Amino acid sequence: MDGMVRRGAGDDDGLRVVVVGATGNVGTSVVEALRSHPAVESVLGLARRVPNWNPDGTRWAAADIDPDGDDLVHHFTGADAVVHLAWKFQPTHAPVTTWRTNVLGSIRVCEAVAEAGVPALIHASSVGAYSPGPKDRPVDESWPTHGWPQAAYCREKAYMERFLDAYELDHRNVRVVRMRPGFLFKRESASQQRRIFAGTLIPAHLMRPPFVPAVPDLPGLVFQALHTDDAAAAYAQAVVGRVRGAFNLAAEPPLDAAELARVLAARPLRLPLPPVRAALSAAWRLRLVPASPDLFDAVLRLPLMDCSRARSELGWRPRYSASEAVQEFLGGLRERAGMDTAPLAA
Repeated sequence: MDGMVRRGAGDDDGLRVVVVGATGNVGTSVVEALRSHPAVESVLGLARRVPNWNPDGTRWAAADIDPDGDDLVHHFTGADAVVHLAWKFQPTHAPVTTWRTNVLGSIRVCEAVAEAGVPALIHASSVGAYSPGPKDRPVDESWPTHGWPQAAYCREKAYMERFLDAYELDHRNVRVVRMRPGFLFKRESASQQRRIFAGTLIPAHLMRPPFVPAVPDLPGLVFQALHTDDAAAAYAQAVVGRVRGAFNLAAEPPLDAAELARVLAARPLRLPLPPVRAALSAAWRLRLVPASPDLFDAVLRLPLMDCSRARSELGWRPRYSASEAVQEFLGGLRERAGMDTAPLAA
């Protein structure tokens, strides 16, 4: 098979969906959610490296979204929806590299959707697209999306929000949905996320009681999370429904030092921010940790999100609490969990 999604005789009852970036944390869960949905006929997963993982009802094709990458129109022709998830977190020391994939590559995806005549585009935005906001009350999807400009991740997510503003005006026949989830965790993503954010500085087997005696309690360290499978359920509802626009996705409770300490059976330890930030910055500059201190700055400024729209218009309810998602992730860290895809390899 050539990997294209095409309609055939007697094959008009279900939706054909293309998932771009189908082998990562979110992509694997979205593929599972779509293939089990009764309204979906087939799923085509696109990734730079075709996985050994072969769930029923899913076909694969190798594709690179970078500016000098593959012909995406070829893969999108005949599809009812494209779910765009592909995103490069590293290398944080080379922001031009991530910009080429995350911005220029994403623009290629959007333009190919229009050229192929696909009626729906579901784009993975993020809480990281939001401008700094309050920690004492949630904000809805109307909160400004200018990101935290020092952090490449936030800057790129915010730029895509501006691009999609213009894209929707130019392509009114395309139903555009922007998903803005909080931090996404599941057991199978643990090895990948450790590589992306922590590297090998902290041994994974120590991430459990009683080896974590205290959790740093830093000013502004309150964030939202959810299980990746719950986010995928919202993506699937966006694919099969008629909704447009942005949707916040997060589970309760917001995660602060007290809640993280409870999960780890530790105690919160109040610390001043400057020395912690300086230590992280030094570790990043020495390439001991891959996560940029600018992303740390952004996390401290992220607003809390109101998810009422997802509940009312998508009929979405998370099955897992934010704490349960983190607990599953920590278990995956200790077990060196993963999946048989290149990004999620243990």
